Amino acid sequence: MMLRAHPRKPRRALVTAGIFAVVSTIALSGCGAGGGAPAAGDDSITVLVEAGGHGELQPIADKFEEDTGTSVTFVELPYDGLFNRLNSEFSSGSLSFDVAALDSIWLPTFAEALTPLDDMFTDDVQSDLFPALVTEAQVDGSFVGMPAWTNSEILYYRTDLFEDPAQQSAFKSEYGYDLAPPTTWEQYSDVAAFFTQDTDGDGQIDTYGTDVKGAVETEWLATLSQTGEKDMVVGDDGSVSLGDADSLAALDFYTSLLPSAPSGAAQLDWAGSQNLFNQGQLAMMRFWAHAYKQIPADSAVAGNVGVTTMVGGPGGVAGVPGAWYLSVPAGTPKQDAALEFVQYAYDNNELSVDTDLGLASRISVLEKYQDQPGYENYGPLIDTLNSEATIPRPATPEWQEIVDSALVPMLQKAVVPGADNQQLLDDAKAQVESITD
Repeated sequence: MMLRAHPRKPRRALVTAGIFAVVSTIALSGCGAGGGAPAAGDDSITVLVEAGGHGELQPIADKFEEDTGTSVTFVELPYDGLFNRLNSEFSSGSLSFDVAALDSIWLPTFAEALTPLDDMFTDDVQSDLFPALVTEAQVDGSFVGMPAWTNSEILYYRTDLFEDPAQQSAFKSEYGYDLAPPTTWEQYSDVAAFFTQDTDGDGQIDTYGTDVKGAVETEWLATLSQTGEKDMVVGDDGSVSLGDADSLAALDFYTSLLPSAPSGAAQLDWAGSQNLFNQGQLAMMRFWAHAYKQIPADSAVAGNVGVTTMVGGPGGVAGVPGAWYLSVPAGTPKQDAALEFVQYAYDNNELSVDTDLGLASRISVLEKYQDQPGYENYGPLIDTLNSEATIPRPATPEWQEIVDSALVPMLQKAVVPGADNQQLLDDAKAQVESITD
């Protein structure tokens, strides 16, 4: 599953078309034009979902049908295909679904075509959701999505290395303090450098302290928030923060880890990083919390993986929320059943815990399981998402183009030796401003 937090796909032309079409879409779908809207009379609803997220919702759908008599049919699509399907059907006014699971960055794009969920977001509901998710669910003052599950990067580390008395002694001798999972940038740099080692004595480094991902933007965005930056690239007023002192500090720290990371950073993405860690080539990895359940039993690190809260910079701990939201298209004639399913999914969020991804969205659900064996990733996830410095990505329909056209190219150039980080940030700022103007 692409789980995002880290999408890299839909282009501006598609996004613009979606926004342009939503008003007419609502009108057309509401009166049955287009021929594709689900019939209002049968006891079923259709849920559009990214393939990897189906598993999170299936137990909820099963219980929903048992309790209400309304069956749920899932239509699964790959990440790109899901966005394109949503855009196409909203634009044409011909809807084939009643509920959709939306990546958080899509909410601003499709907000005008979605039914407001304001009545669901009571004070009790909001208090059981992470602050960033409450913020992210709102577009122009209305709630348009209910979080179904959430994610964030946390810190993974090799317990066999960190608990090795010889490694502990050598680290203390070199750095003057005890070896432990790092909590600050300085400690992370020290530990990453220390564990970049030739462990078999053949003269070649075979274990690296960490990785540096140049092909995805989200980890650098978390680093940016760790500086204390309050605007993630684009502020509410449209101002662009790239090029300021915080963005430079974040990029400088991010690229300072290159000597402690494998080569090929410019092309390293999430899948590549996960493979490196599972193969035993990394001592530490900053990665999405769901991956804790996905470590293969026959991997080099199985049984030797610890997890803890994401590291913090000058502004404290911060991650990037990776939530998916259930939304109801305004054009479906099955409004009541669709809204009932969304509310039911929130009420029964605990059913998503025992799934392949094992993610939930409610704080109370995560807290209930955080001390149970097998859910060691929940505590770090809670701490990271509750951190004051953790903020959502900007609520701008142009966000994906900003990622594809400015942020990822900037990072891929920054991980090349000799890069001028300040110039790269300034160039990226100009690119973002050209997109948002």
